[in-house]
Amino acid sequence: MKDTLPIPVTAPLSNAQKTQLLNLVRRAARAEILPRFRQLDSGDIDTKADEMDLVTAADTGAEAMITRGLQMAFPHALVIGEEAISKKPDLLDGVGAAELCFIIDPVDGTWNFARGMPLFGTIIAVCRFGQPVFGMIYDPVGDDAVMADNTSPALWQTRTGRHRPIKTRAPKPLSEMVGYMHIRLMAPADQAIMWRKVGVLAHAGALRCSAHEYRLLATGAVDFVLSSHLNSWDHAAGSLICAQAGGKSAMLDDTPYDATKTSGFLLTASSPETWDRVAAHFADLLSDS
Repeated sequence: MKDTLPIPVTAPLSNAQKTQLLNLVRRAARAEILPRFRQLDSGDIDTKADEMDLVTAADTGAEAMITRGLQMAFPHALVIGEEAISKKPDLLDGVGAAELCFIIDPVDGTWNFARGMPLFGTIIAVCRFGQPVFGMIYDPVGDDAVMADNTSPALWQTRTGRHRPIKTRAPKPLSEMVGYMHIRLMAPADQAIMWRKVGVLAHAGALRCSAHEYRLLATGAVDFVLSSHLNSWDHAAGSLICAQAGGKSAMLDDTPYDATKTSGFLLTASSPETWDRVAAHFADLLSDS
């Protein structure tokens, strides 16, 4: 893909613009998300695909506020959010051709949020021609964010505004690895493969929240995230942040990931060595049998 792009893919945001983006997300959290946490009425929660796939007034309110702010700051950019996409899926068709695209997940971990669990976050990915070039994962409860662009190391910005570098963990044997895998979302045949394979690991689970799964991977708490449910609003930011923190993110067949991918298996791991070990262990997922 890189050889066919009309212009070089570079990080599009200045430091001032990154600060502007974080401030916009923080304002949306304070205005639309946190006031509704543990305060939702039944009429504030709707289902989408099934009872595990929820949308709340916080999702729609925060996405609308962030979208308006981005459209004002970047009038020529494509700005799309999870809730807008759920109503109009063809919005995703423009991601690969957009020189500058913002992809918003206003409340990632909506099921947790709706049930009163403080494990949710706001994800913003910036892409150029489908390739992630900046990612931010903001925790409204902690009022902090991890972020990275494609030219700089990943950072953690604390609630007081201090920056500190983050680093993924060192390679471990499979028997000591902890990973997040969205087995429930996989096809039945793939689920069967996964259940046969996970027993080798120290622990395998899912948080129902890509934001915190990727934050924990980027900050050295776990070893990998493996998913076949390739919503770009879940993965584009986190895969980039983890790669810039010292890890590797690619499709399970070792082809590059970008935000236009909608099928296959995305593996993000704490190091190239860890990625190789996990990919080899789950290689049966690539079999046609």
